[in-house]
Amino acid sequence: PAPARPVVLKAPSEDGVIGPELQLNGMSGTLKLERAGTAVTARIKLPGTKISQPAESCTVPLANGNPITLTSEGKPEGAPRFEAAGAECPLRFDVVEGGILVTSLGQGPICTFSNADCATTPVGLWGPAGASLIPRAGEFDTGRGVADKAVRDNYKLMTQRARREDVRPIVSEQAAFSADREQLCRGYAREGTHGFCHLRVTENRALALATRLGANTAVPTAAAAPRRSRPRPAAEPAVDGVNPDTAGEMPPE
Repeated sequence: PAPARPVVLKAPSEDGVIGPELQLNGMSGTLKLERAGTAVTARIKLPGTKISQPAESCTVPLANGNPITLTSEGKPEGAPRFEAAGAECPLRFDVVEGGILVTSLGQGPICTFSNADCATTPVGLWGPAGASLIPRAGEFDTGRGVADKAVRDNYKLMTQRARREDVRPIVSEQAAFSADREQLCRGYAREGTHGFCHLRVTENRALALATRLGANTAVPTAAAAPRRSRPRPAAEPAVDGVNPDTAGEMPPE
């Protein structure tokens, strides 16, 4: 059964991505967010391939390597969003835990810089180097189970609340999300070993759905991080067909 209310995971904070140097797919270009007074700025080197020699790689520093002031767009989908709409390559930055999901505000995913002979592809997840994430694979695996379930439960709740004619688009959207996530994450360095991209994209989708369902995303209802387990009191023997955790809550006959 679907939950009676949306599942809200802990929203990421921009504090977690201010300072460290992030790379696209954990391996190319550089993106560094910094605070300048109350504003947030970005220094970004976009990775790409040479227009004249597509087999060769190149990078283009936006704004000649100077910090670009980002506009805060609030949290329209539960996580902090910033935009650099006026940059030579207009971009949107959605914060995830420990990384930034970059999408294009322009015509397509490629920004071409003819004078630098470079076609850049900034779109995707910018985060830590792939190898540095491997020690956290177990933590990410646990978190992925929670995040995947949160997305499923929130979609289930959406279909329950929807009018009959609106159910099919929701089901299509859910299927498209899985395919898009696969496409987005397959390029992340060592993703198959650590699963960082899958987890972060899924957490943010769960938050976006909770926002659409009208939940207060400032108050988490589920934790993706494994909690330190306290020793549990000895459980009473389970009755056949009754979950031992709820056995004590059964209404009297």
